[in-house]
Amino acid sequence: MSDLANACLSCGACCASFRVSFYWAETTLATPTGVPHELTEVIAPFYNCMKGTNNTQSRCIALQGTVGEHVSCSIYEQRSSTCREFDMVDEQGQINAQCTKARANYNLLPIHQL
Repeated sequence: MSDLANACLSCGACCASFRVSFYWAETTLATPTGVPHELTEVIAPFYNCMKGTNNTQSRCIALQGTVGEHVSCSIYEQRSSTCREFDMVDEQGQINAQCTKARANYNLLPIHQL
């Protein structure tokens, strides 16, 4: 599984493909260790998203680096539940179709279980 986890460090396609939305109380407005509020935007009365992800060409403001080469999250320890729950492999051990879709957006090959 560590080889799969390391694949994220050279990918980042999910962070540059989807809107990252979550309950507003996950931000620093409600909890000091939450997602930095200044990096979010309001999308509904009780929901925020990461800046940059509510665009047609999405890219999270916290994503650093070049997708498909080397990336990192500038707020990794403070990331939202949406990010924490996104994984390459689902509960049944199958490759996450959303991961494959995001990788395809950047002409990256799909992940295969190792």
